[in-house]
Amino acid sequence: MAVESTLALSAQAETPDEARRNRRLEKLIELGIALSAEHNHDRLMERILLEAKDLTNADGGTLYLRTDDDTLRFTILRNDTLNTAMGGTTGVPIPFPPLPLFNPQTGQPNHNNVATHVALTGASINIDDAYEAEGFDFSGTKKFDAGTGYRSRSFLTIPLKNYSGLVIGVLQLINARTDDGTVVSFSAEVQPLVEALASQAAVAIDNQQLIAAQKRLLDSVIKVIAEAIDSKSPYTGGHCARVPKLAIMLADAACAEQDGPFADYELDEDEKYELYLGAWLHDCGKVTTPEYVVDKATKLETIYDRIHEVRTRFEVLRRDAEIALWKGIAEGGDEAALRAEFDATCAALDADWRFIAECNIGGEFMSDDRKARVKDIAARTFVRHFDRTLGLSWEEAQRLTDDPPPPPPAVEPLLSDRPDHRVGVYNRGEIYNLCIGRGTLTDEERKVINDHIVVTQEMLKKLPFPKNLRRVPEIAGNHHEKMDGTGYPRGLKGEQMGVSERIMGIADIFEALTAADRPYKTPKRLSECVKILNFMRKDNHIDGDLFELFLRSGVYRRYAEECLREDQIDDVDLTQYLTRKDAAE
Repeated sequence: MAVESTLALSAQAETPDEARRNRRLEKLIELGIALSAEHNHDRLMERILLEAKDLTNADGGTLYLRTDDDTLRFTILRNDTLNTAMGGTTGVPIPFPPLPLFNPQTGQPNHNNVATHVALTGASINIDDAYEAEGFDFSGTKKFDAGTGYRSRSFLTIPLKNYSGLVIGVLQLINARTDDGTVVSFSAEVQPLVEALASQAAVAIDNQQLIAAQKRLLDSVIKVIAEAIDSKSPYTGGHCARVPKLAIMLADAACAEQDGPFADYELDEDEKYELYLGAWLHDCGKVTTPEYVVDKATKLETIYDRIHEVRTRFEVLRRDAEIALWKGIAEGGDEAALRAEFDATCAALDADWRFIAECNIGGEFMSDDRKARVKDIAARTFVRHFDRTLGLSWEEAQRLTDDPPPPPPAVEPLLSDRPDHRVGVYNRGEIYNLCIGRGTLTDEERKVINDHIVVTQEMLKKLPFPKNLRRVPEIAGNHHEKMDGTGYPRGLKGEQMGVSERIMGIADIFEALTAADRPYKTPKRLSECVKILNFMRKDNHIDGDLFELFLRSGVYRRYAEECLREDQIDDVDLTQYLTRKDAAE
């Protein structure tokens, strides 16, 4: 009771000026808390200026931010009398050019303008009447007034200093007013309050700028990694950049759904950024994948295509046949019979060579009959006259120690699977590679490529992602999982993955299908890619609802128009893929 009485008496004892001052101090404390909690840059800038105007009852004001090239950029501009609101959340651009802090020609500091003077000196300037002030150039202000009929009078210009004392911006208020609207000077009493507000604002702005700088750094590092992966392979350049584009397109479409399976799917700013980073990093493990495996365009390709070695052996066999022809004729043999035998040998060699060359492309399924023919051709022999152990690296020579080749002259098969063809996890045997069932990769090479996702997961687990980005490793590392649990590396099923991860699966597959920069396939038309994706939907490899949204929302088409070649884009009959009655392209 005694305390309440004391507070009541204290409140009664306050003069109007004291009450106003106390309200301002309370407001200043509230503002400090509010400014530190605001994460949106434009709203923060607006609040700083509007609260400063309210604190001083100023008619107008401008907030400038200092740029990296030493200018003051107009960020927020308000004027009540002129009903002017520019910058910030208004979306209205400010047409005035930045104010240079230094003369572009002489490099001398620009002290003519009051805002640049304050930025350079770090000292506040309080001007009663701009038309009578000395030392500053207000010609621009007077010109503005002449064109608008306005009268700029009192100015309060305050520097915004960060924690290290560097001026990061300037707050300028114009025409302080009394309660009845009379323009007066900014009082000595209110100036320290605005300076205190400016100090709090500078801390909030500086924190935002530091966070933004860290985000830009993180983005840049991630893009450098992605670009390094794409640059490593001239045939997959752009993959790491196109997948995020497609993933965000599909995520936006899911967020826009008002009913159906994605009615509750929402991504806030952090979650969308999480997906964005995961998409950029989804292939970071490929930095460890050998380039020749990633780019393996033919079955015999390693660092170079070994088909050229095989062709040379065919050349040797043909030359041996030609030598046998002339030798037989020289020894008195039947020339007609010898020439017929030579022509038959050449025809057989040509047919066998064409078959082996066709097998090397990897475009046709290798049936058992075709594999058997490869082995029959491999059994042909030729005579090697030079030592195969000379001119080798130490590592390759070591692989010959357990099974050294016979000294020349030695009879060798046309194609072989030798012990020294096994290098680490790889089997480079010529017969083994030519008999690959489909495509150009051996099982071992496919496992190495598949393991890039394991490396991706291990790499990302070691990064200390903040709490709001903690799912980046999952989003990036699960894009090869399938809805039915047959994916890799963890064999997750659809219900074990979030929507963002399933979006990543479709984005990665569709980009690969539509890519026109792969050496092992010709560019596919849009309709072909959608058809293949539909087969994967039927096999329960991808999310069927997302597949339909991908088509129904038009994301497939927008992506194609942005990223595909013109000759790839054809019409797609969506009616054969969509199940919703109201679905339309």
